[in-house]
Amino acid sequence: MNENKFKTLFFIFLLLNFNSIAYSQIMILSGCKNLKDSFIKNEYILDFEKSLMIRSYIYDNKTYKKHKITDLSIKKENTLERFMYEDKNLIFTDKIGYPQFYTQLVFKKNSPMINIKTVINGEEAISKISTCNKVEFFDKES
Repeated sequence: MNENKFKTLFFIFLLLNFNSIAYSQIMILSGCKNLKDSFIKNEYILDFEKSLMIRSYIYDNKTYKKHKITDLSIKKENTLERFMYEDKNLIFTDKIGYPQFYTQLVFKKNSPMINIKTVINGEEAISKISTCNKVEFFDKES
């Protein structure tokens, strides 16, 4: 009788340990070409476990000089982090701006296209801003 209890407890222990392993996905979009600007590096990392989008970029010299004329705080190389969430089949970053006017990036899983959603006084428009050369998915075990 004790041996059966031990086997049952051991089985439950194993089952709990295997079920406690959590998997999360990370989507990496690299080699992204912007429609208006040129980059040496432009990549997006979407971490679904942390609900975080991380964008790393390096402007080329021409684009950096163009933006530096109007914004002295611009950096040639930068990393941005934004909260993200999923709604239906789309992934949105947090809203940047005011309630009457805001923008947010829009992604679709396994798609190389990145769109921007712009809302002005309740009127919304979505337009393409970038296409990436490579989209990769990784499963992260924790």
